[in-house]
Amino acid sequence: MAKSEIIDRLKGMGLRITNQRRALIDTILENECYSSKEIYYNAIKKNPNIGMATVYRMIKVLEEAEVLERRLSVRA
Repeated sequence: MAKSEIIDRLKGMGLRITNQRRALIDTILENECYSSKEIYYNAIKKNPNIGMATVYRMIKVLEEAEVLERRLSVRA
């Protein structure tokens, strides 16, 4: 999904598109991240004001918007 489509969905949910949200969207689209921590470490390179709680909230919002799907895996 394109960045503009994601932003339109979030706006449709009544959310403001903050600099932190933009940085997280960019990070998720540009990097192959397998965990919240990976998203966080990549995102703080773009915006050092992003906190881990912001990452968790944004992941939840993106799941609710049906933009992001969480994958569960079992490590052997």
